[in-house]
Amino acid sequence: MQNVHTTVLLHTTINLLNLQKGDVVVDGTLGAAGHTIQTLKQMNGEIQVVGIDLDTQALIRSHERVEESGFKDKVLLLQGNFSQMENLLQKAGIKKVDKIILDLGFSSNQLEVEGRGFSFLRDEPLVMTLSNDPEDVTAYDVVNHWSEESISDILYGFGEERFARRIASKIIEFRKEEPIKTTFQLVDIIRSAVPNFYRNGKIHPATRTFQAIRIAINRELENLKEVLESVPRILNPGGRIAIISFHSLEDRIVKRAFLKFEQDEIGKRITKKPLTPTQEEIQENPRSRSAKLRAFEINY
Repeated sequence: MQNVHTTVLLHTTINLLNLQKGDVVVDGTLGAAGHTIQTLKQMNGEIQVVGIDLDTQALIRSHERVEESGFKDKVLLLQGNFSQMENLLQKAGIKKVDKIILDLGFSSNQLEVEGRGFSFLRDEPLVMTLSNDPEDVTAYDVVNHWSEESISDILYGFGEERFARRIASKIIEFRKEEPIKTTFQLVDIIRSAVPNFYRNGKIHPATRTFQAIRIAINRELENLKEVLESVPRILNPGGRIAIISFHSLEDRIVKRAFLKFEQDEIGKRITKKPLTPTQEEIQENPRSRSAKLRAFEINY
């Protein structure tokens, strides 16, 4: 049975956008279309939404949900990475938009149902990419072919994993005997590499390693920097962007970009400090505990 994804900071995000009738809104990380459908409901369909996602299955699911909502004619779905937003919009004949939403978290469906090895709680092939391009680097390639130094560097740099060297060393040791093909194999290697207190801590010992590999092979930080660089060209005067991030590296990039925009007098920060989920939201959706929301408005 497919999980129903709970959209993090849903109403807070939409309220920050200050939606107006006739707005063109880009949901740059469409996922399960939670933000898209809620914005349309809130505005009684008196806006246009462009939904972007790289994941084919997410687009199929979203198409079905949009049809059920009754707002089919108000939504245009585009396949691609949000980093390509400017090009995707131009190809669709859209020069400027009024609002942009980016939810940088992976949905429950992507983490648990895709069968691509994003979750360390399911035994799946080590893929961790959303595209179907056979040329793409996968998690399998990383753990079986990258050097010990490279693996250690991404675990520390992208996962802030304190035991990066020990885990990288164990990965090299294991793969000399046989290829590392599944998520559970990798989890077992990580468990064997870290101290007992870390193995049994509040956070699963594989959390940071899986995060780091996913970020590296999907170019998540590069993609975020690319889309932020294009925002002033995409948004109309008075336009707003709201971004939900889920780890410190992403939030730091967003924070610095918005601060630079303000210093360059491109616009103003709507949130000087990030907004976070309520205790009620965290109880309903434990994954939301690390979410941080920041928003920015382009000058008139």
